[in-house]
This record gives sequence, structure tokens and C-alpha cells, in this order.
Amino acid sequence: MRLVEDHVLGKDFLPGGNVAEYKRKGKTYQQFLVHAKNPEDAALLMFDYKGRLREAKYLPHMGGYFGMDAATPVYLFQKGAFLAGFVGLPEKEADPLARQFAARLN
Repeated sequence: MRLVEDHVLGKDFLPGGNVAEYKRKGKTYQQFLVHAKNPEDAALLMFDYKGRLREAKYLPHMGGYFGMDAATPVYLFQKGAFLAGFVGLPEKEADPLARQFAARLN
């Protein structure tokens, strides 16, 4: 895990946060976490990111989105003042991880 001072995932619209890289079943993916000032700011960051995803699909059970950033799958969600998600995993693999991650966020 590493702390990124600004532009998490290299995205100019995102502030700093934490990024962890993992390998699972031969795939490399990233998990990210941004702590915004408040829930409203986190929601705005999520909608900014969603607007840059191709074929963004709303995930009602998570209050988030899944879509493609170029050829890379992105699963993102907001919980309170946090924007979090996974980059590089298909939706079916990212969903259980996102549920576990969301349960740990307070």
C-alpha cells in the first residue's frame, strides 16, 4: 500500500489517497481509498469518476458504478466521506471484495 499525495490512480480530478496493488489468480489489480472532507465531496468525486467511465452501470446494492476506463474495468463506490474501489478486476470478482471493504469503512 502506498500513500499518493495527489491524483490517485493518476487521475487529475482525484485528490490524494491510498492505493494498494494485489495479485489474484494471475491478475494484478489495485484497490484505492480517498477520504474526502465530507460525504457530499465524496459523492461528487464518484460522479466525476463515473462520468469518465465508458458504459458505466449503476450498482444499486453498493450505491456505486462499474465501467471501463479505456480497456481497464473499474468498480467504485462511496461510503460516507470515502470514495473507494477496485481497478483491474471484472465486476463479479470486484463485487465481493468491495462488499468486504465497505463493511470495514466507518
